[in-house]
Amino acid sequence: MSSHDDERARPGPTAPDATTVEALGSLSKALETVERARGHLYGFHQLTGTADFELDRAVVLLRAAGHHAWADRVETELLGRNVIPGSWTYQIVDAYNETYYEPFRSVERAAVSALAGGREHRFEARLQKDRRTPGHPDHAPAEGADA
Repeated sequence: MSSHDDERARPGPTAPDATTVEALGSLSKALETVERARGHLYGFHQLTGTADFELDRAVVLLRAAGHHAWADRVETELLGRNVIPGSWTYQIVDAYNETYYEPFRSVERAAVSALAGGREHRFEARLQKDRRTPGHPDHAPAEGADA
Protein backbone atom coordinates (compact mmCIF):
# COMPACT_ATOMS: atom_id res chain seq x y z
CA MET A 1 0.00 0.00 0.00
CA SER A 2 1.49 3.37 -1.00
CA SER A 3 1.38 6.41 1.25
CA HIS A 4 -1.17 7.79 -1.23
CA ASP A 5 -3.50 4.83 -0.59
CA ASP A 6 -2.80 5.03 3.13
CA GLU A 7 -3.88 8.68 3.20
CA ARG A 8 -7.16 7.80 1.47
CA ALA A 9 -7.81 5.04 4.01
CA ARG A 10 -7.51 7.40 6.99
CA PRO A 11 -10.46 9.82 7.00
CA GLY A 12 -10.39 12.86 9.27
CA PRO A 13 -9.28 16.46 9.26
CA THR A 14 -5.62 15.64 8.56
CA ALA A 15 -6.31 12.99 5.92
CA PRO A 16 -9.66 13.49 4.22
CA ASP A 17 -11.10 10.80 1.97
CA ALA A 18 -10.77 11.09 -1.80
CA THR A 19 -14.30 12.45 -2.31
CA THR A 20 -13.73 15.18 0.29
CA VAL A 21 -10.43 16.07 -1.36
CA GLU A 22 -12.16 16.25 -4.73
CA ALA A 23 -14.98 18.39 -3.27
CA LEU A 24 -12.48 20.78 -1.67
CA GLY A 25 -10.58 20.90 -4.97
CA SER A 26 -13.78 21.90 -6.73
CA LEU A 27 -14.54 24.53 -4.09
CA SER A 28 -11.01 25.92 -4.43
CA LYS A 29 -11.30 25.93 -8.22
CA ALA A 30 -14.51 27.92 -7.89
CA LEU A 31 -12.72 30.40 -5.60
CA GLU A 32 -9.86 30.69 -8.10
CA THR A 33 -12.45 31.54 -10.77
CA VAL A 34 -13.96 34.17 -8.46
CA GLU A 35 -10.45 35.57 -7.92
CA ARG A 36 -10.07 35.91 -11.69
CA ALA A 37 -13.49 37.57 -11.98
CA ARG A 38 -12.50 39.95 -9.21
CA GLY A 39 -9.31 40.78 -11.10
CA HIS A 40 -11.35 41.59 -14.18
CA LEU A 41 -13.58 43.78 -12.04
CA TYR A 42 -10.52 45.69 -10.81
CA GLY A 43 -9.39 45.96 -14.44
CA PHE A 44 -12.81 47.40 -15.33
CA HIS A 45 -12.48 49.85 -12.43
CA GLN A 46 -9.01 50.99 -13.50
CA LEU A 47 -9.80 51.22 -17.21
CA THR A 48 -12.97 53.20 -16.56
CA GLY A 49 -11.06 55.58 -14.28
CA THR A 50 -8.34 56.00 -16.89
CA ALA A 51 -10.97 56.80 -19.53
CA ASP A 52 -12.60 59.35 -17.21
CA PHE A 53 -9.27 61.11 -16.59
CA GLU A 54 -8.56 61.13 -20.34
CA LEU A 55 -11.78 63.09 -20.77
CA ASP A 56 -10.04 66.01 -19.02
CA ARG A 57 -7.53 66.11 -21.87
CA ALA A 58 -10.27 65.81 -24.50
CA VAL A 59 -12.13 68.77 -22.96
CA VAL A 60 -8.99 70.92 -22.95
CA LEU A 61 -8.19 70.03 -26.56
CA LEU A 62 -11.75 70.58 -27.75
CA ARG A 63 -11.70 74.04 -26.15
CA ALA A 64 -8.28 74.80 -27.65
CA ALA A 65 -9.65 73.84 -31.07
CA GLY A 66 -12.58 76.18 -30.59
CA HIS A 67 -15.23 73.48 -30.08
CA HIS A 68 -16.60 74.89 -26.84
CA ALA A 69 -20.05 73.33 -27.21
CA TRP A 70 -18.50 69.85 -27.61
CA ALA A 71 -16.14 70.46 -24.71
CA ASP A 72 -19.11 71.49 -22.55
CA ARG A 73 -21.08 68.42 -23.64
CA VAL A 74 -18.23 65.99 -22.87
CA GLU A 75 -17.66 67.73 -19.54
CA THR A 76 -21.29 67.69 -18.44
CA GLU A 77 -22.49 64.39 -19.93
CA LEU A 78 -19.45 62.12 -19.54
CA LEU A 79 -16.87 63.44 -17.06
CA GLY A 80 -17.49 61.88 -13.64
CA ARG A 81 -20.56 59.99 -14.83
CA ASN A 82 -21.94 57.05 -12.83
CA VAL A 83 -21.29 53.74 -14.61
CA ILE A 84 -24.55 52.32 -13.29
CA PRO A 85 -27.27 54.37 -11.59
CA GLY A 86 -25.88 55.87 -8.39
CA SER A 87 -22.47 54.20 -8.52
CA TRP A 88 -18.93 54.66 -9.65
CA THR A 89 -16.74 51.64 -10.30
CA TYR A 90 -15.12 51.70 -6.85
CA GLN A 91 -18.58 51.26 -5.31
CA ILE A 92 -19.22 48.23 -7.52
CA VAL A 93 -15.86 46.76 -6.47
CA ASP A 94 -16.63 47.43 -2.80
CA ALA A 95 -20.09 45.88 -3.05
CA TYR A 96 -18.73 42.81 -4.88
CA ASN A 97 -16.02 42.34 -2.26
CA GLU A 98 -18.40 42.69 0.67
CA THR A 99 -21.41 40.87 -0.75
CA TYR A 100 -19.79 38.07 -2.73
CA TYR A 101 -16.00 37.75 -2.59
CA GLU A 102 -15.40 37.90 1.17
CA PRO A 103 -18.22 35.46 2.06
CA PHE A 104 -17.07 33.10 -0.73
CA ARG A 105 -13.47 33.22 0.45
CA SER A 106 -14.51 32.81 4.09
CA VAL A 107 -16.58 29.68 3.39
CA GLU A 108 -13.78 28.14 1.29
CA ARG A 109 -11.19 28.83 4.04
CA ALA A 110 -13.48 27.42 6.72
CA ALA A 111 -14.16 24.25 4.70
CA VAL A 112 -10.43 23.66 4.06
CA SER A 113 -9.72 24.25 7.74
CA ALA A 114 -12.47 21.96 8.98
CA LEU A 115 -12.17 19.17 6.43
CA ALA A 116 -8.48 19.18 5.49
CA GLY A 117 -6.72 20.49 8.58
CA GLY A 118 -6.09 23.79 6.79
CA ARG A 119 -3.87 22.17 4.15
CA GLU A 120 -4.66 23.68 0.76
CA HIS A 121 -4.37 22.09 -2.67
CA ARG A 122 -4.64 18.46 -1.53
CA PHE A 123 -6.34 17.58 -4.81
CA GLU A 124 -3.49 19.06 -6.84
CA ALA A 125 -0.91 17.43 -4.56
CA ARG A 126 -2.50 14.03 -5.24
CA LEU A 127 -2.53 14.73 -8.98
CA GLN A 128 1.13 15.74 -8.82
CA LYS A 129 2.05 12.56 -6.95
CA ASP A 130 0.06 10.38 -9.39
CA ARG A 131 1.58 12.04 -12.46
CA ARG A 132 5.24 11.93 -11.42
CA THR A 133 7.67 9.68 -13.24
CA PRO A 134 9.56 7.83 -10.49
CA GLY A 135 13.30 8.48 -10.61
CA HIS A 136 13.08 11.34 -13.12
CA PRO A 137 14.97 14.37 -11.73
CA ASP A 138 12.43 16.86 -13.08
CA HIS A 139 9.61 15.02 -11.33
CA ALA A 140 11.24 14.79 -7.90
CA PRO A 141 9.44 16.54 -5.04
CA ALA A 142 11.08 19.56 -3.45
CA GLU A 143 13.18 18.86 -0.39
CA GLY A 144 11.00 18.73 2.69
CA ALA A 145 7.81 18.49 0.62
CA ASP A 146 5.36 15.66 1.06
CA ALA A 147 6.42 12.97 -1.38
